[in-house]
Amino acid sequence: MKAQFEKISTKKNALHAFVYIDKSFDAPWHYHPEYELTYIVSGQGMRYVGNSIQKFEEGDFVLLGPNLPHCWKDTNNTSGNVKSLVFQWNDNLFGADWTRRDEFHNIKKLLNIASKGIKFNSPKPQIKLNSLLEIIRKPPLDKLLSFLYLLEELYLEEDIELLTTTTFTSNLNLKANNRIDKIYNYVENHCSEKIKLNDVSNLVSMSNEAFCRFFKKTLHKSFFTFVNEYRINLACKMLIETNKQVGQIAYECGYESLPFFYRQFQKFIKCSPLAFKKKYQ
Repeated sequence: MKAQFEKISTKKNALHAFVYIDKSFDAPWHYHPEYELTYIVSGQGMRYVGNSIQKFEEGDFVLLGPNLPHCWKDTNNTSGNVKSLVFQWNDNLFGADWTRRDEFHNIKKLLNIASKGIKFNSPKPQIKLNSLLEIIRKPPLDKLLSFLYLLEELYLEEDIELLTTTTFTSNLNLKANNRIDKIYNYVENHCSEKIKLNDVSNLVSMSNEAFCRFFKKTLHKSFFTFVNEYRINLACKMLIETNKQVGQIAYECGYESLPFFYRQFQKFIKCSPLAFKKKYQ
């Protein structure tokens, strides 16, 4: 599965809004020059945006800026079809330089922040879902105007989270995309095993030193920081959804040392595994 530049057609409509339904979220690590607003209706797994890796589930609501690499990877145990609501548009939504006008001042600020990726933590996800579905079902002009009001509302949202670090820049080319996609898939398929630097660097036909430089330059973090981030997010999902003991979860996520697992969990989640589980229960 090769990473790719995604071509989105906005010639017919200024706003491309649709309901995505499939057996899985299988799009590779990709990017496009359009903005994208995505609401997860059903499905769960890992969301990759820039140098961010987080678990996602129903109600996940994210705005991405142009050319920000991303993909959603659902877990193998997802039951039934996955479903999301997607809105895509380019800079010329209302004509050239439309965000420079006073009426769109707040929206301009929102779209500027979107270059880092924004997660909206809506306190009432069902209400948000219903309002988004209503927009998608409207005739083209009503849809566009309603979407404009939606962007204004999103700017006023207080509970938001930036997904990428302030130093992250989207400078990937197709060759780099292909490599990152292979690395993501390898970590996903081998996270319960001992992951060796030599195996991953060989996968993308690079020396260990060149691979480490490439990964740090591309995602602004070391490869093994990325691996631990992936494993800890997976452990969080297992803590919430299963009754397995912490030690078993640590082992299944690829940790041979329980003290090291606890240190990594504290580093990324800022609490102990049991405290995290208690919080969600």
